[in-house]
Formats: sequence, C-alpha cells, structure tokens
Amino acid sequence: MAVFCGSCDRGCPALYVDEAARAGQRVVLTEDFGQRVRMSAEQFRSPAEEAKAGRLDHV
Repeated sequence: MAVFCGSCDRGCPALYVDEAARAGQRVVLTEDFGQRVRMSAEQFRSPAEEAKAGRLDHV
C-alpha cells in the first residue's frame, strides 16, 4: 500500500495487505527496525478515517 521513507539506512516503515494471512491479521504495519503490527481491516479503518478527516494532523 505505502512505504513511508526519506532515505533510511535500516529500512523504511511500510503498510501493506498480506492477502495470505487470516482475516484478523491482513493489514501489516512494519517499522524501520522490522517489527510488525498486524490487524484486521476493521481495526485499521478507525485510524485511516481519523487521518482522512485531518484529526491526526497535529501528531
């Protein structure tokens, strides 16, 4: 879906969908040290809607 990077020397944070994973773990957020957070599409929907509405702009 997206790679969040400038020019990292250890990898870049990324957000993607793992179609092979079970439904509750398909959305994957990987940080620049390789740690992963997995969630369902329903769980991801809330922060995505918050971002679209501009409510995360202050972060």
